[in-house]
Amino acid sequence: MLQRMHNISSWRGTAAIVQLIFLGAVVAGNSITTDGSSFDSTCLSLASQLSIPNATFTFSQSVVAGTPLIFPFRDLSCVLLNGQSLSVVVPVDICRVSLSVSTSDRSGINMETWLPRNWTGRFLSTGNGGLGGCIQYNDMIYGSALGFATVGADNGHNGATGNSFLNNPEVLEDFVYRSIHTNVLVGKEVTKQFYGTPHTKSYYLGCSTGGRQGLKSVQDFPEDFDGVVAGAPGNNWNNLMSWFDYLFTVTRNAFSPTFIPVDKWLGIIHSDILSQCDLIDGVQDGILEDPNLCEYNPDGLICQNGSDPSTCITEEQAETIKQIFSSFFIDGQFAYPRMQPGGENALWTTAVLGGDVVFFSADWFRFVVHSNPFLDVHTLGEADWELAQQLDPFNISTYKGDISAFKGRGGKLLTYHGQADSLVSPIISELYYDHVSNTMGISNADMDEFYRFFRISGMSHCSTGPGAWRIGQSFFGDNTELGGENLSPDRNVLMAMVQWVEEGAAPESILGIKFVGDSDEMGVEFSRRHCKFPLRNTYDGQGDSTKPESWSCQ
Repeated sequence: MLQRMHNISSWRGTAAIVQLIFLGAVVAGNSITTDGSSFDSTCLSLASQLSIPNATFTFSQSVVAGTPLIFPFRDLSCVLLNGQSLSVVVPVDICRVSLSVSTSDRSGINMETWLPRNWTGRFLSTGNGGLGGCIQYNDMIYGSALGFATVGADNGHNGATGNSFLNNPEVLEDFVYRSIHTNVLVGKEVTKQFYGTPHTKSYYLGCSTGGRQGLKSVQDFPEDFDGVVAGAPGNNWNNLMSWFDYLFTVTRNAFSPTFIPVDKWLGIIHSDILSQCDLIDGVQDGILEDPNLCEYNPDGLICQNGSDPSTCITEEQAETIKQIFSSFFIDGQFAYPRMQPGGENALWTTAVLGGDVVFFSADWFRFVVHSNPFLDVHTLGEADWELAQQLDPFNISTYKGDISAFKGRGGKLLTYHGQADSLVSPIISELYYDHVSNTMGISNADMDEFYRFFRISGMSHCSTGPGAWRIGQSFFGDNTELGGENLSPDRNVLMAMVQWVEEGAAPESILGIKFVGDSDEMGVEFSRRHCKFPLRNTYDGQGDSTKPESWSCQ
């Protein structure tokens, strides 16, 4: 459920980022630029101007491009568990505004609004990751650098653990939906008071838990956004948490005959999956274009007499693999789809299949489902999974199929999901898309009017992986070093959403980029055009498979 954050200052120079505002003019509106003195003075005097109910002004500061920001009060779990940084470098001039907002008599959020000097008139809300008490500063950088007035909040608690949920439903309510909604309402008002004019269009960008938050906004607060980009959404949340626990009951720990060491997942099992399924799409490149077509059978890896045990598996381990690549049921009822083959060599394999319950699932059962911080999560089973389903606090399942109110007001929803995601099964995004279609009784062609879903082959959870995963989904995935063409709507999901909302031109596909070693400096390894669901990207059988023109959506 985590969205990884990278140390921006070491990853890319400030000069390239500053170009974003100007190079991003492919779909940009007119920028509102204030001269230095008025921008800075307005920023510094904002405290005396702000008048927002339940909001307490913390500080405002005028930040010059290239300035490093340090977050000394950020909980260490945001760094250790959410992979985020204690500092970032701001690439453009902004007015940084910090507020605390009371959401009840025992809860509240801390939020920031970053107001760029070169404002396009657009507003952007960012989401969170995992159990989400960490502002996603990388997305704050990305949005403000592209000229959006950008907001982020801590989801009502400081840190990436679930401790704060214990016996405090108000904090839990903030996490489920209220933090995002509150920070949008307050952020829009701060934006209006600062620039002296309201925003023109409102957008959302998030992945993982952030993807779920985007869907929650579409379902329950259709007026908040004109366009929502939701990546790898962690919806069907309760069963996702139970699925993590179920995976532990299948693998157990290193002392169990059912356990498979991580090095075997990364090595012989992944290689065997590729040998069976990689050529289904016609190209042997280490990428399963559509893992739905892969029905992997591990029996060929079972040790024979005299086999080197490091190069084979036991019959018990083969059964473990079959269960992991099968759907999850609770009391005989389908609960969550299988882990897709092809993603087992990803960063998250250690967390999901490493011999323990994934930490945020453990926290969910300890601090929410059972309200017992001393609960032994290694003893959970179907009764606990059923209880989690029944509780569904504040409808965190986020699985409503009727989003007609969002459609009716002209809202646009773009979801994407990496097909090598071992943390949130990419099948769940297909199921939700079909659920909306069936609930609303509309065809794929009608869905295209307001809801488009893109399967990103070879992308792990939100980013990284063997595929062409750079699609402009975050600051780390924006391809900036290639120049302004990579802010073009055909290869940047955020800019694609802007064009869809403001010009009515919806994306038919998204061009992804893969750099050699995932390093910009090493150059492009290949690019691939990712298709709009339910179409499948298909190799045409001839031509250079590293070129997008050798593939077509069928």
